Amino acid sequence: MDKQLYQRGLEKRKATLGAEYVENSLSRASDFSKEFQSFITEYCWGAAWGDETLDPKTRSIMNLTMIAALNRMHEWELHFRGALTNGVTQDELKAILTQITIYCGVPVGVECHRIANSVLAQEGGADRRQS
Repeated sequence: MDKQLYQRGLEKRKATLGAEYVENSLSRASDFSKEFQSFITEYCWGAAWGDETLDPKTRSIMNLTMIAALNRMHEWELHFRGALTNGVTQDELKAILTQITIYCGVPVGVECHRIANSVLAQEGGADRRQS
């Protein structure tokens, strides 16, 4: 393991997903999954997110579209929260959701809207009506 890359990844991961979430993920890791947690922290967050060529907001936008296309809604919710943290505005999120709906399909767009409305309601940033 590259400790410097891991440390950079840990900082980026916490900045986007929240320190509490990351610490919980790491502390709950079983003996079986500890190496995997280190791997994602080092490579996903340290090498990819740690590359300053793209800013965190741009990476969040990319992740929302890719994760939606893969229909990984649990991860999509996590990264939707991260996108808010990384400065993606509600108007930008609406445009992203339109793009997702057009290119990934209406069922995915509906599910993303359901999740977005739930998260925004929890965060106090939107009304509680569902799409």
